[in-house]
Amino acid sequence: MGIEALIVTLIIGAVAGWLAGLIVKGYGYGLLGNIVVGIVGAFVASLLFPMVGLSLGGGILGAIISGTIGAVILLFLIRLIKRA
Repeated sequence: MGIEALIVTLIIGAVAGWLAGLIVKGYGYGLLGNIVVGIVGAFVASLLFPMVGLSLGGGILGAIISGTIGAVILLFLIRLIKRA
């Protein structure tokens, strides 16, 4: 992985985590937390989407959308675990 790919991954993770924090009210984790939530959310989406036959296409926009959806799922799971 080159430095450019790493920077793009961090930016996409930050944007996806930030958007997920806006969608799931009350879950903002700061810049570093949003990057982690976005990257883990993208990983969750990459595991779940093929199982249900969903594809959002390639490119940066597709990565942001799938990362955001995965991050929202991740934040809901975190909320459920905290309540239990």
